[in-house]
Amino acid sequence: MDGRNPALARFDALTGRWALQAKVPGLGAARSEFTWLEGGAYLRQHTESGPVPDTAPLEWRRNSPFPATSLIGLDDATGECAMLYADVRGVHRVYRTTLDGGVWRVWRDAPGFNQRFTGEICDGGDLIEGRWEMSEDGLAWCLDFELTYTRDLA
Repeated sequence: MDGRNPALARFDALTGRWALQAKVPGLGAARSEFTWLEGGAYLRQHTESGPVPDTAPLEWRRNSPFPATSLIGLDDATGECAMLYADVRGVHRVYRTTLDGGVWRVWRDAPGFNQRFTGEICDGGDLIEGRWEMSEDGLAWCLDFELTYTRDLA
């Protein structure tokens, strides 16, 4: 490939290693890394965690999504970006994603289980404060969980 499409450059803000903390009582930290693949054609996010502690909610102990991998890519005909997601539970999803004005958004519209993520990039690009929300009907939304990405500066 002859280089990355300039429309993907906005996702440079995500590259590198991050500590990831879901704001779920008893759940430990995870690690997430964003790296460019195929000369910048795709941005890969790979997330892993340590063992899920016994103090974590039962749902998380039984259904931890980590390790999980996502690939962000571009449809150059529309200018839209998509994210393919897969995790250890066997879950596979397709999301839309944008990163504009310091706000990273990820969403999907799926019958009975709509999801959206909003992450505000702050602290000079070293912190992302985010939240996942869900909706059964695409109209009434509720918080699933909040999370924080902190750039690993080591």
